[in-house]
Amino acid sequence: MSEAGSSLLIKLDTLPESTHSSSVMAVWDLSVTVEDLGSDAPPVTLSVASDLHVGGVILKLVEKTQIKRDWSDHALWWEQKQRWLLRTAWTLEKYGIHADARLVFMPQHKPLKLCLPNGITLKLRACFSNPVFQTVMGICRMLNIRHPEELSLLRPIEQKKKKKDKDSAEEIYDLTEHFNKHIYMYVTYTFYTHILILFPFRWLDSSRCLMQQGIQENDRVWLRFKFYAFYDIEPKYDVVRLTQLYEQARWAILLEDIDCTEEEMMLFGALQYHISKVSQSEPQMLSSSAAMDDLESALQSLEVKMEGETSTASEMPKRLTLKGYKQYWFKFQDTSISYFKSKEESIGEPIQQINLKGCEVAPDVNVTAQKFLIRLLIPAPEGMNEVYLRCENEQQYAQWMAACRLGSKGKTLADSSFQSEIQSIRSFLAMQKTSSSSHGNVPANDESINTHSLVSPRYHKKYKTKQLTPRILDAYQNVAQLSLTDALMRFLQIWQALPDFGLSYVVVRFKGSRKDEVMGIAPNRLIRIDLGVGDVVKTWRYNNMKQWNVNWDIRQVAIEFEGNVNIAFGCVTADCKIVHEFIGGYIFMSTRSREKSDTLNEELFHKLTGGHEAL
Repeated sequence: MSEAGSSLLIKLDTLPESTHSSSVMAVWDLSVTVEDLGSDAPPVTLSVASDLHVGGVILKLVEKTQIKRDWSDHALWWEQKQRWLLRTAWTLEKYGIHADARLVFMPQHKPLKLCLPNGITLKLRACFSNPVFQTVMGICRMLNIRHPEELSLLRPIEQKKKKKDKDSAEEIYDLTEHFNKHIYMYVTYTFYTHILILFPFRWLDSSRCLMQQGIQENDRVWLRFKFYAFYDIEPKYDVVRLTQLYEQARWAILLEDIDCTEEEMMLFGALQYHISKVSQSEPQMLSSSAAMDDLESALQSLEVKMEGETSTASEMPKRLTLKGYKQYWFKFQDTSISYFKSKEESIGEPIQQINLKGCEVAPDVNVTAQKFLIRLLIPAPEGMNEVYLRCENEQQYAQWMAACRLGSKGKTLADSSFQSEIQSIRSFLAMQKTSSSSHGNVPANDESINTHSLVSPRYHKKYKTKQLTPRILDAYQNVAQLSLTDALMRFLQIWQALPDFGLSYVVVRFKGSRKDEVMGIAPNRLIRIDLGVGDVVKTWRYNNMKQWNVNWDIRQVAIEFEGNVNIAFGCVTADCKIVHEFIGGYIFMSTRSREKSDTLNEELFHKLTGGHEAL
């Protein structure tokens, strides 16, 4: 143990000259609560002057307590102002501290209960004095999760415990003393979770510390992926990251947080079934049947809850409305699409020519229903235009989808990757096809399948379990040979290809409007959505954004885009700081590249997301 105060990093020769001055200032009493003395101990009273620096206050405290220990992690917390006094060279006068100040001397690192996407709860020491962004960096470093800028912390949903749960103690893995390899494997390979739904307004402010946001020692918070811009996923180095991302993705699907077709749901169910089987067959991968029982009951209770719920004014539309289709003759040339009323008229001027370079291309497919749609978001001066192309069959879809993807990258049909792109699309379509024939040793029926944990509640209302099981097994035939890593990656790829992937919704009111609308915040664009019918009204891309700012007095976000386009809105269901942080965060994510240093540019992140409140 070190001697009292010996490990304090305070150099008296670097303190302001006023502390060594011979001038006499009035002496007054300052009361400080020392957390280490216990909750019943009275505050320690110190005789101080206004020109005494914070480091001097700490030295006096350490001497007066006469406790021999390492005090280097301790700092002063000012309760009334909700701030840490971390600048030890600042005087009490500079901080504005007087005799009525309530100060607490306590550790900056405290135990925190952290719930991961796979349902594991860890108890670890986290920094309560740094901004949440830095605290998350420390947590991710401990858990071996790369790119911590993609994650953040949020407040959990308070849930009423059932009577049978009152006496059951939750299993918490304690990492406060040392990191246990067994626990690390549990974090990595256990595939289950508890019910959770993400709401934007529950995210913690990245630029403020935990204490400033009311998070206390041993409180519970969730660690989740906040920004859906996953950079440089490498299975060899991202085992934990990949596992936790998979869990968050599958719960978004099971809770219908993101919409998908019935065919896609069966494929997601088949991949989950396969991942669960493979993880159990490998000795280092752990599982829990009790946890799966909890999962089933959680989804069943959600199913009952959904039946009894009524829609509210702030409820988000589930599926955006599609307009009627008209048939045209299309011609693809270089990186542009031209369309005409008929094939005969294609030798003349087109009705319109669409340059695909820089556009977004997304599939909207249901193989069984023979629905082959290509969704295009085309950059336009006033925002983005949304266009749907409907193909007649699978072959036509694969060719046009490949062409559109290449065109969006500025490549033509002559590019060497055109045929491989077509083959990749066909392979994706093949995974969604059902087959009456049995492949290999795939069972025709498997009573061990827990369908409640594989598909969302709406399908249990629509079908019986004995109807769902063969459909999931049928889709399973197409993925049964995948390795665990390949199955996880395939699941995430299909999830990211869904039309509504990566959208966080906030109810807003635009300046000059009398009605509430929905703002969809995506990794690369903002989407204005009609709250009543779900139609996309307008889309704006971040790369067309010239500047944005927040009027903190009236809590209004204002954005200027190229082409002299300006929008302004206030937030109804979230603080505008959260929207500001989402926009700035996604712009920060877009600055990452392999050419740049792997060192995270914290200063740029805070500059883009902090706002004036961070100062």
